[in-house]
Amino acid sequence: MAATRVIARVASTTTTSLLFKGPFRRSQSLNLCFNNKLVSKKRLCTCSALYKPEVQIKEEGQPETLDYRVFFIDNAGKKVSPWHDIPLHLGDGVFNFIVEIPKESSAKMEIATDEPFTPIKQDTKKGKLRYYPYNINWNYGLLPQTWEDPSFANHEVEGAFGDNDPVDVVEIGESRGKIGQILKVKPIAALAMIDEGELDWKIVAISLDDPRASLVNDVDDCEKHFPGTLTAIRDWFRDYKIPDGKPANKFGLGNKAANKDYALKVITETNESWAKLVKRSIPAGELSLV
Repeated sequence: MAATRVIARVASTTTTSLLFKGPFRRSQSLNLCFNNKLVSKKRLCTCSALYKPEVQIKEEGQPETLDYRVFFIDNAGKKVSPWHDIPLHLGDGVFNFIVEIPKESSAKMEIATDEPFTPIKQDTKKGKLRYYPYNINWNYGLLPQTWEDPSFANHEVEGAFGDNDPVDVVEIGESRGKIGQILKVKPIAALAMIDEGELDWKIVAISLDDPRASLVNDVDDCEKHFPGTLTAIRDWFRDYKIPDGKPANKFGLGNKAANKDYALKVITETNESWAKLVKRSIPAGELSLV
């Protein structure tokens, strides 16, 4: 089944963003931004899909500070949301992937889903910047226009509910990405991580620019051309919280990586969840589904 494509006609000259991270979980209401004002009601902001995105990156503040943000700017010089305005699909099983954390780095960067235009920032805990206890060995980021629905219990993965975020991607190519870089990738596997009871998918993918991209098209190819990588990814995400005194994360689906077809299924379902969220949130007359 083809994924739903969303086109929103925005009445305002400013593209605003959907905001629903933070304290929101299944039974709670949403904090959101409408015309760049934070309100609390079950209605979200409009967004527009840039199906031929030509965006630039604008940094504000100094890296590794609380004020640091990476914004996405369109050709008109306006801020856009990397989560909502960058297209997911590029056709032929190829997708846009946005780098949040470059490989061989430890600053825990992420899309700020609770801020206007959802820029990339460094995550915090109790007012302090967060770092992984050791470097992540792959480019890490998100698939735009996806959402892991926190009201949906996945009965294939222990009934775990979605983690209320875009879908994560682990890109295994040899080149180190940059924060905010958009790469064309093809999925090859999926890991069903369960983090404190929430389902947090990890799509394993490879950049089309990687020299071995043509050789890697499914989970078995990954084992052949990147031996041990899938196990290393699983073990990294299983154990990274242990140094902070937390329990290891678990994995569903038999503790193994699912194949490409399953990864595509996850992407389709979470894209549809995102589309439904946008559809029910945009005022009548401002949304058309194609």
